[in-house]
Amino acid sequence: MNIGLYFGSFNPIHTGHLIIASHILNEQKLAEIWFVISPQNPLKKPGSLLNEHDRLNLVLKATEGEMRLKASSVEFKLPKPSYTIDTLAYLEEKYPHHSFEVIMGSDSFENLTKWKNYELLLKKYKILIYERPGHAFKNEHDAGIELVKAPLLEISSTHVRELIRQGKSIRYLVPDAVKEEIEINNYYSTKLKNPAKN
Repeated sequence: MNIGLYFGSFNPIHTGHLIIASHILNEQKLAEIWFVISPQNPLKKPGSLLNEHDRLNLVLKATEGEMRLKASSVEFKLPKPSYTIDTLAYLEEKYPHHSFEVIMGSDSFENLTKWKNYELLLKKYKILIYERPGHAFKNEHDAGIELVKAPLLEISSTHVRELIRQGKSIRYLVPDAVKEEIEINNYYSTKLKNPAKN
């Protein structure tokens, strides 16, 4: 089975993430897309994230009833911080009958040379890139990279968190089930130190 791996902090997951995943499922030969929640991104401040189990729960709420969109906590079991190449090696060993493709935004792709063993990542795996506003895609690597013309939405987790802190509505920016869970648990309502962008 061919699986798309959508790595991210998902802090929190929002409608933009889901629209991109749905579009890629429609356009690519993927059986499923797994949202791989990173407990600690090596390029982000660890203190800026909501607890990983709470972020996982929000992804589960967002994808409930979607047969081809899955939440994955695989990186919770691996050493921190999370490195994509290590996660891929673990998944290949655990699921030898699956093949994996990596989904990332053009903003993340710009920082690819900072990733652990990025050359191996480019050599071994197909990478699906969707453009983020303000980050035009430039392929400077000779590798299996494909630009996916997904809808460009100026929605970010940073913006969602800021609206919550200001007491403003996040309706339509996140699924209703996610909005309800955030409100019930009072997530993101107080200022976090070093807020992470996603």
